Amino acid sequence: METSAELLYLLKVADQDDDFGFTDELERSQCLQWLFFWHGGGAPNQGQLNFFIIFAKEEIPYAISRFRTETLRNFNVLEIRLSGKYTGRPCEYLAGKGKGKYSVADMSAWPWVKGWKFAGFSDEDMKAFPHLMRWVDRIAERKAVQRALGEKYETNVDVAKQAGAGDLKGIFE
Repeated sequence: METSAELLYLLKVADQDDDFGFTDELERSQCLQWLFFWHGGGAPNQGQLNFFIIFAKEEIPYAISRFRTETLRNFNVLEIRLSGKYTGRPCEYLAGKGKGKYSVADMSAWPWVKGWKFAGFSDEDMKAFPHLMRWVDRIAERKAVQRALGEKYETNVDVAKQAGAGDLKGIFE
């Protein structure tokens, strides 16, 4: 769970121009809030859901239901932010004034949210989150993101489900 610490370190030492951070204190605080929201809620809940639906040696319906519900709740919080439901101003990114700016807050949450199929969600499930899905697509279109991912890093859900607990070889092949 050191991902947020790593992102903050890189922001400090490698992003002197705050291309992925903010100089404005309010925007910086907003960025940290979204970074910590995902770090403390979204990632752990979706990670547990992934474990219980794919890797657990036995099916535990209560655990699957709980972490599925919590992951959907986390998705809904992101949807509310991006939709501007309470501000009247839709955003393109999680933090920043106006439509927001692509930042470490987005970098933290996006790899998890884009893995919604891996987490067992259907197209129908995700219809409730149109702004979130546009956010996923918007970030995926970034040239640097496309270069970083490539086909090599696409997770094969079927291989993961077949591997199950204890045998993770081949999941990312």
